[in-house]
Amino acid sequence: MASSGDILSEEQFQCSICLDVFTEPVSIPCGHSFCMACIKRHWDSSDACYCPKCKRVFAGRPDLLANSFAKDISEKIRANRRNGIKQPDAKSGGVHCDVCMGRKLKALKSCLVCLTSYCETHLEPHQRVVTLKRHKLVDPVEKLEDRMCKKHQRLLELFCRSDQRCVCERCTETEHRAHDIVPAERESMAKKAQMKKTEAEVQQMIQARLKKLDEIKHSVKLSRINSKKEIEDGVQVFTALVRSIERSQAELIELIEEKQSAAERRAEGLVKELEQEITELQRRSTELEQLSHTEDHLHLLKIFPCLCTPPPTKDWSEISVHSDLCLGNARRAVSLLEETVVTAKNKLSIKVDVSLDPSTANPWLVVSEDGKKVWDGDMEPSLLNGPQRFDTAPCVLAKDGFATGRHYWEVEVGDKTAWDLGVAKESINRKGMVTLSPEDGYWTICLRRGSEYRACEGQSVLLHFREKPRKVGVFVDYEEGKVSFYNVTDRSHIYSFTGYQFTERVIPLLNPDMRDSGNNISPLIICPVGVFNGGGSLDDDITI
Repeated sequence: MASSGDILSEEQFQCSICLDVFTEPVSIPCGHSFCMACIKRHWDSSDACYCPKCKRVFAGRPDLLANSFAKDISEKIRANRRNGIKQPDAKSGGVHCDVCMGRKLKALKSCLVCLTSYCETHLEPHQRVVTLKRHKLVDPVEKLEDRMCKKHQRLLELFCRSDQRCVCERCTETEHRAHDIVPAERESMAKKAQMKKTEAEVQQMIQARLKKLDEIKHSVKLSRINSKKEIEDGVQVFTALVRSIERSQAELIELIEEKQSAAERRAEGLVKELEQEITELQRRSTELEQLSHTEDHLHLLKIFPCLCTPPPTKDWSEISVHSDLCLGNARRAVSLLEETVVTAKNKLSIKVDVSLDPSTANPWLVVSEDGKKVWDGDMEPSLLNGPQRFDTAPCVLAKDGFATGRHYWEVEVGDKTAWDLGVAKESINRKGMVTLSPEDGYWTICLRRGSEYRACEGQSVLLHFREKPRKVGVFVDYEEGKVSFYNVTDRSHIYSFTGYQFTERVIPLLNPDMRDSGNNISPLIICPVGVFNGGGSLDDDITI
């Protein structure tokens, strides 16, 4: 660690009379120090005893007090000189001592009475002399003159609350008379308390904006995820469309080639027929030519009836082979492709993101955190039985319903042995046993006993499948009063409820049913909608 002599400036320990480092330094009552020999010679040669620095006059020659601190530092400075060691300058940027000569050291305190900033050495009198101890010392500040009243040249140690400004004691007797005046220190403490409140408010504003920042970032993240999904859907659509176009193109080429082959075979037959008739007619023409030159009258009269009757021929006036016999097929193929594109576009516009509402679920059911799965929890329920909850039927509704428009979503049923799914009116009875029928506000299909599929419409309708559905698509056309179901697995139509008039919101409904001794434990899962599933589209049966 550096010693005091290493960090203090030589100028701080110079005698202002001899301008050299102190020799036997002593202090006089005003606080200034000098070499003992220097101050004695000064007073000996003067008529009055006064301080050479501050010019303070003493009534008699005062006692000289040895300054042991200055003596120790002076001796160290002399030793450093002998060893060739220089003392460092004060660093720039801080408040410097106003007393230091030449190189300035950093101030330790500022005196509001002397209006002077002092380094550690020059502050020593304020810590030792009784009269100087009464002075107000503060942390170093620049421009101490700004703390003085410009008008009265007194310290600004009071605060006028009426005019919200610092004032001196004389100001309170003149233009600030009868104003609300308090000590500046007290007002500063009050302002600090107010600042804490303001700081708390600012912190709240910061936290609110940080929260909004997180929301925006989260929104951008979701937007990025949704955009990625839309791109994937779009790529899926156009990939399927390209495959469909290629397949349609191949089918069209095959159809045209088959028709061309058939046309060529037919033309070959017609050509052969025509050639045979031409040969027969040419033979008849030759016979007639020969007969016309015969002189055998009896032979002519005998043969004439046979030769004058034309040989049997086909009527060729209505027979033709058209070159544009495949044009209609090409046009129809293009038209079907246009319909496919429009259908795919419409399906993208009607698909909905369905999430389940746990507050409506039967207490025995478990709804996943993302609201996309539901299954039988097989444990004693601990949930409160609220007014929105099914208390007996193992059903759950979606969070959002529909009061207009067309909507489509898909549910994975997998290998479950029992389930119900469809839509229900918002006002349905959710307490006790329920009857799944349109008359009671339900439009659903169901599976029972692993293979018994039914449409729940009045007298239930038994349903048959080419392929057991593992994923079911549900389509609702609110204005048309239509609810349709599709086997996504083989892209076939299952059943449609039609001709109904919806008068309130209808909400997606799922029932995973009970576990059935472990045979029906899989959940019902709401899946993202694919436009073309397995190379085909359900929209062939959805009227857009």
